[in-house]
Amino acid sequence: MRYWWVNQNQTYRHEITGGYLWSPKRNANGAQNPFYESMREVAPGDLVFSFIDTRIYAVGVAQSYCWESPKPLEFGSAGQNWEDIGWRVKVHFMELTNKVRPKDHIDILRPLLPDKYSPLQPNGNGLQSVYLTEVPTALAEVMFGLIGQEVALLTLAAANVKAVSTDDLDSWEWKIEQGVVNDPSIPETDRLAIVRARKGQGLFKDRVGKIESRCRLTGVENPVHLVASHCKPWRDSSNEERLNGENGLLLTPSIDHLFDRGFIGFENNGALIISPVAHRPSLQRMGIDTTRAVNVGAFTSGQKQFLEFHRNAVLLRSIHS
Repeated sequence: MRYWWVNQNQTYRHEITGGYLWSPKRNANGAQNPFYESMREVAPGDLVFSFIDTRIYAVGVAQSYCWESPKPLEFGSAGQNWEDIGWRVKVHFMELTNKVRPKDHIDILRPLLPDKYSPLQPNGNGLQSVYLTEVPTALAEVMFGLIGQEVALLTLAAANVKAVSTDDLDSWEWKIEQGVVNDPSIPETDRLAIVRARKGQGLFKDRVGKIESRCRLTGVENPVHLVASHCKPWRDSSNEERLNGENGLLLTPSIDHLFDRGFIGFENNGALIISPVAHRPSLQRMGIDTTRAVNVGAFTSGQKQFLEFHRNAVLLRSIHS
């Protein structure tokens, strides 16, 4: 279990009542933000302190891993400069009766604040530049003591969380797909190929098959049992990229799921990356040897470019981990 602190202001009502956290992927200038990247490290069963207007307003239990998701429509005019696509995590929040004001206890809390990426200033005021940041166990335990018994059931619930599935990726991609289907500027044969590429089939799979001959992790060679998995996800790609064979790997469906959802990735030299939040026993049962370093072999220069996107924008690994 890890402990997180989220500074919520303009979107807190939507997030707490909706049961989620959402952040952009990057700053308005396109730069990576460590407090958005922290979303990629959250795992089911983690606890989240919600800080709103000087007080701990609620405590939540993470119910899912992070996934790529459009900005919630209910945000309205909030975050007008944010990207339309960001990170989302399901969190079950409990609003507190005893809404502790950390500034009133800063003499106790100050020595426990992390040296880097602290959610509070030394005087106890919040930091507007911080969205989500990890806090040390010692700080979390003191906060629980200050809040009192009402968080006891949450900590018990956190220990028994079973991860829930992320449920809006398919509907989001389906909406994109309908845009392709109804776009008269795209020739009909191209529309069909682009739509089939979403499921890793058709022309895209044929083009990937000219580069890849098997699943690099399981060794399966029969194309009937393989899908063409996009390195830069179909939902993020241009129509040209959706059909580019170098934007693909042939994978078994279970490995495709792990790759698409960011639980595994690859270095340019072929080294397998396993996300720190991945459930290793599940990966082992799905055909990935988690007991040793694995190298799946060389990639083309084009594949390396798309794999870089995957590492930077899909893989559940923070830039400061």
